[in-house]
Amino acid sequence: MSQNPPYRADIVGSFLRTPALAKARADREAGSLDADALRAVEDAEITALVAKQEESGLKLATDGEFRRSWWHFDFFGLLDGIDVVELDHGIQFQGVQTKPRGVQVNGRIGFPDTHPMLDHYRFLQQTVGTAQPKISIPAPTVAHFRLEKDAVDPAFYGERDDIFDDLAAAYRDAVKAFYDAGCRYLQFDDTAWAYLCSPAELEKAAARGMNVDGIAERYAKLLNDSLAGKPDDMTITTHVCRGNFRSTWISSGGYEPVAEQLLDVVQYDGYFLEYDSDRAGGFEPLRFLPKGDKTVVLGLVTSKSGELEDPAVIRRRIAEASAFAPLEQLALSPQCGFASTEEGNDLTQEQQWAKIRSVVDIAESVWG
Repeated sequence: MSQNPPYRADIVGSFLRTPALAKARADREAGSLDADALRAVEDAEITALVAKQEESGLKLATDGEFRRSWWHFDFFGLLDGIDVVELDHGIQFQGVQTKPRGVQVNGRIGFPDTHPMLDHYRFLQQTVGTAQPKISIPAPTVAHFRLEKDAVDPAFYGERDDIFDDLAAAYRDAVKAFYDAGCRYLQFDDTAWAYLCSPAELEKAAARGMNVDGIAERYAKLLNDSLAGKPDDMTITTHVCRGNFRSTWISSGGYEPVAEQLLDVVQYDGYFLEYDSDRAGGFEPLRFLPKGDKTVVLGLVTSKSGELEDPAVIRRRIAEASAFAPLEQLALSPQCGFASTEEGNDLTQEQQWAKIRSVVDIAESVWG
């Protein structure tokens, strides 16, 4: 079993919100609980969550994103120059739509050294016992991909692509700030690459005014610019998400259209790739993973339902993937988090933890 991240048994990051946390957040929304009282509940629930992860055999622990409503907007809305605004529509999943929120660029983009997620990480770091703390933030590509028409103030940027340089600089500052806070395992969560595999999503992006020609190459440069200067002793991975809201999804299409840019060109240390359904295609795109230190974490265990996978089937699929990438450069995780938004997926707490224990057990049987 690997002693360095990504681990042979790993996780994407988010967990189902506990009843106590859900009640506290609802009370805060209703105005019957103040911010300090909410924080106290969050602290207690995160402390218990970390202990549960360690008991389950994981070598890492996250805070479950327990302080967030959304996996991405909570981070973007606290950057300089970006605001989260109410729209007349949400993000359309299969049969369900999110709350009507979006991002607008209303100033020069930057990362403030007072960003609250730095303190979120510091608390996690103080809470872990034997596990390595890991925190996830949305990738810069997501901020660009999610822009609606006229969502960039022309007083600051002429075209939407003109935000790339400042966006990359903001992420370089974020990486340094998390590193200085002690973080050595950081993840960029990213829906954009999965959408680039879907003709339907590309068509929607073009309708929003995005230039989709050569977008994979431009996103690869944006990410490499964001990672420039990353310390050698810091692991930065990405999770390529196909949509995860109340157990539904958005994007279909194999990784072939983006695999070379994503796996070879972009200088991540690891890639969490969703492979829990036929919508992800086959393992052939893994041939673009260069031999060396990069790791692909196979998301073969679904977080969208409570039914437990047959370990023999998962082991067989890992073996199939190893025909295209070396087994020593592969790992296992759930395909996504269990609650990318506070509403969570359609499974129970007990089923969630059974999935985690299964990932650990299968990984030990394959790599142990």
